[in-house]
Amino acid sequence: QAQLVESGGDLVQPGGSLRRSCAAAGMFFNLYTMAWYRQAPGKQRELVARITSSGFRNYADSVKGRFTISRDNAKNMVYLQMDSLKPEDTAVYYCNSNYYDQSFWGQGTQVTVSS
Repeated sequence: QAQLVESGGDLVQPGGSLRRSCAAAGMFFNLYTMAWYRQAPGKQRELVARITSSGFRNYADSVKGRFTISRDNAKNMVYLQMDSLKPEDTAVYYCNSNYYDQSFWGQGTQVTVSS
């Protein structure tokens, strides 16, 4: 059974950095497009960053230049390096994998950016 497990939630000050990790199991990881989404209170879930099986990346405008998505196919892991964090980055962050009609979600973990 496919499963995505994310690292724990964190509290960080504005301007700080965090690295999120997501471990995948039960799927042919190399085939999947991996992504990070987030959902802030009262808002819809939005795409933060995506990396395809070939390594092509795209980002939400709000995080370009601050966040970096990467993957390690040997370890079935996807990462999100978040730098220069802002209070508006506060949200529950979700890991997602997608391959044609197969889509899986992690459990979501809270990131809070506050002084």
